[in-house]
Amino acid sequence: MKEISAGGVVYNRVNGKLQIQMIRDRYQKMTLAKGKMEPGETIEQTALREIEEETGIVGRIIKHLEDVKYEYTHPSAGPVDKEVSYYLVEAVSGSLQPQVEEINQVEWLTPEEAWQQQLQSGYRNNDSVLRQGLLELGVEVTD
Repeated sequence: MKEISAGGVVYNRVNGKLQIQMIRDRYQKMTLAKGKMEPGETIEQTALREIEEETGIVGRIIKHLEDVKYEYTHPSAGPVDKEVSYYLVEAVSGSLQPQVEEINQVEWLTPEEAWQQQLQSGYRNNDSVLRQGLLELGVEVTD
């Protein structure tokens, strides 16, 4: 079975200071907003819808960052080939409101805090996505 999802590295600027949105999921991992594509949607529409549903933030896609592919085992469907398209997304409106059925917490962090959270408790396949998003925003990070 194949599953297509999309999400993003969401950012905003408050008083000239860059902030990165990070989510703590139901497994207590730090991650980026993402979710499954619905029938009739483009991949970009999926990314923006999922970001708004999961976090309350309305965004605007700036550019495509990366496609991440991996496999996981679904309890009833068996092996699933998953592909997630990630975008750099500017927050344009809304306020942080976690979708409690899906995630535990959503917050704005400095780029450095976001990177440290990613290294400490993030999914490894998101390292390069967040690094690339930060680079696009002029922030270089190291392990």
